[in-house]
Amino acid sequence: QVQLVESGGGSEQPGGSLKLSCAASGTILIIYTMAWYRQAPGGQRELVADISNSGNTNYADSVKGRFTISRDNAKNTMYLQMNNLKPEDTAVYYCSANVRLQIGSGAYDFWGQGTQVTVSS
Repeated sequence: QVQLVESGGGSEQPGGSLKLSCAASGTILIIYTMAWYRQAPGGQRELVADISNSGNTNYADSVKGRFTISRDNAKNTMYLQMNNLKPEDTAVYYCSANVRLQIGSGAYDFWGQGTQVTVSS
């Protein structure tokens, strides 16, 4: 199986920055799309950004120009650089990955446990 571990969450003031990391480990042949989602209290889980294996990226309108998603395929790790944070960015951030485990297997989605990001003054 595959384990995704997020790190880098915490508390920050509006206008500040945080960088999240998501490290994948386990039985991995190839990781296709990786993504960051977030869920605010009382809200639904929403896509923040995703990145393909080749580096193509996609962002939610609410974070465009402020957040940058990246990945290091050699390390099976994804990052989310969050700048100019706003109180509405407060949420639990989850990473996900679409992974092919071995030759001949299908590709499956895996999720991390989530990391809290709180933005307040």
